[in-house]
Amino acid sequence: MPMDLTAKQRRLHESLSALGRTLVAYSGGVDSAYLAFAAYQILGDNMLAVIADSPSLARTHLQDAIAFAEEQHIPLQIIQTAEMERSEYVRNDGQRCFHCKDELFRVMEDFAQKNSFSSIAYGVNVDDQGDFRPGQSAARQHGVAAPLLDASLTKADVRELARMAGLPVWEKPASACLSSRIEYGRPVTREALAAVEQGEDALRALGFRQFRVRHHGEIARIEISREELEQALTSAMFAEFTRIFKDLGFTYVTVDTEGFRSGSMNASLNLTSKNLASNPISNQTSGSPFSAKLVKLVP
Repeated sequence: MPMDLTAKQRRLHESLSALGRTLVAYSGGVDSAYLAFAAYQILGDNMLAVIADSPSLARTHLQDAIAFAEEQHIPLQIIQTAEMERSEYVRNDGQRCFHCKDELFRVMEDFAQKNSFSSIAYGVNVDDQGDFRPGQSAARQHGVAAPLLDASLTKADVRELARMAGLPVWEKPASACLSSRIEYGRPVTREALAAVEQGEDALRALGFRQFRVRHHGEIARIEISREELEQALTSAMFAEFTRIFKDLGFTYVTVDTEGFRSGSMNASLNLTSKNLASNPISNQTSGSPFSAKLVKLVP
């Protein structure tokens, strides 16, 4: 292991040791999976991984997360969150992620208090600081620990540590909740989430590995990694895409020629991420100074 990474891992272990009985916000992604693994190594039965189940969590991701925890013998608790009952979440403006994480950490705080846990931790890392992530503001407001960030670990560092530990998640593609696929300004509904989930399940069944289905009302915009675009850009695959997504209720089906980009929906935001990060709850009410500039797609 490189010396720098060794030092970072040591700082991570020290940070975890100082937390005491800890709940780890766990989604099954690389960052939270490695954090849960490391926390279990250091804290043993004084940690508990917590995964929030809601309509925005794809069933395949839930199943994978449960399987990883069982494989690594990590204690796991599934809790229910109710972000879909929050109007400020459903309206889907640029602060949706804030309201989602605010709900998650509120529920985790209640669970921690009832079960004598002293800390809550989540898997934010150094690279996340350069992205638009309102959920980090919610974490700070709730006093949630960030052990990976405290140890100066990057995404590449976390993947390398996971690889060296023999964890199968080390090369798992990046993911996000289903709500992140719905264009800003379009309400998050169970029907829209189900259409996105079923569409992505179909793409996975076709053999694609890194992709997103972006929901623009009547239009399904498919993002596929550049490495896999050649497989997607054929007449036969176009016909398959058309069949799948029209059966799901979309009128038009498009393949994005730029390929997969994590967080591509953020390009439509009217304010810079720096401004939004400095005012994390600026759009709590309708008529706020925040507005979303929606992507206009012409069929």
